[in-house]
Amino acid sequence: MESPHPCSRGSEESLPMIRLLVQWLLSAMALLAVSEIVPGFDVRGFAPALAAALVIGLLNATLGAILKVLTFPISFLTLGLFLLVINAIMILIASALVRGFRVHGLLPALGGAAILALLGIFVRAIAKHV
Repeated sequence: MESPHPCSRGSEESLPMIRLLVQWLLSAMALLAVSEIVPGFDVRGFAPALAAALVIGLLNATLGAILKVLTFPISFLTLGLFLLVINAIMILIASALVRGFRVHGLLPALGGAAILALLGIFVRAIAKHV
């Protein structure tokens, strides 16, 4: 039986990184799409979209995770709709941190969070098949 090609193992190990990069790029494109749909949700180019996608992802993984645990009873009572508020807050914080990414108020942030949640389903599905 032949031994596997030495490069095949490296490509298997790099798959999670490639998926992560694809998800990051698609998330940035989703932010650009939302900026075309939601008034008050402004992204001024692809570089700010990449930075905003990274910051939003980091915020959701840290502060967002803590807030989701602390507000679980409210999220349960609202059938998960309160999670949109938490995501909107993460978007507003990212807006304050990333140059070229501005969200003007809670309503555009909520609208953006809702559309990003829907687009995120497709982003994860595409990244999963990479």
